[in-house]
Amino acid sequence: MADHLKIAYEFKFSNGPVKKLDVLLDKETLALTAEQGRELPAWAQLEFHQCSNCPLNKTLIPNCPIAVNIASITQKFRDVTATDRVVVTVTVKERSYYKETLMQEGLSPLLGIIMTTSGCPIMEPLKPMVRYHLPFASLDETVFRMISMYLVAQFLRSQSGKKPEWDLKGLARIYGEVKKLNKDFGQRMIAASHNDANVHALVKLNVFAVMVPLEVEKTLKEILPNYTLYLK
Repeated sequence: MADHLKIAYEFKFSNGPVKKLDVLLDKETLALTAEQGRELPAWAQLEFHQCSNCPLNKTLIPNCPIAVNIASITQKFRDVTATDRVVVTVTVKERSYYKETLMQEGLSPLLGIIMTTSGCPIMEPLKPMVRYHLPFASLDETVFRMISMYLVAQFLRSQSGKKPEWDLKGLARIYGEVKKLNKDFGQRMIAASHNDANVHALVKLNVFAVMVPLEVEKTLKEILPNYTLYLK
């Protein structure tokens, strides 16, 4: 386990049962360590409601990378409704996060981790966010973290001799593609779920995908006074 990052999710429902799920990520690449030998559902095939912007070829990659890794989660929560009350505890090496909330809000950050670390080319640009996972983040927190992550990426590009994009247009492009994926991937989720918790968790993720680009300029204006020292 020394070469992995572990993010442990625990869901305790008001009627008593507890569901646990550990996410293991490669420390260097942040790639998800997938379960082996699982039988995959038909909706995991790449061509099943394949996303309109998916660059993958079904001949080379027969199954959707996200669907492969999300199948066990949808199975675990397929009979849970979005409005079920739940206590969610998320534990990483440094600390634990705790929240009493609706199931759709508790499940949403878990789906976000899986979707960004499964090897999907569209979601890959968001993967660095997972290194410092912040469940239950507000929109303001998410916007700030995304801007910070993107600008660190540009700094690293410049340090390695590549041309950086400091104007944040690239961030808007990333989220434009993610928004398309979330919409299309929802068709898989509908096929995978008896109930609506999985679908609504994805809807919540898509709300963030829609709102983050719209809130970037507003957030930068709001935090400008916090950076007075740097502007002297």
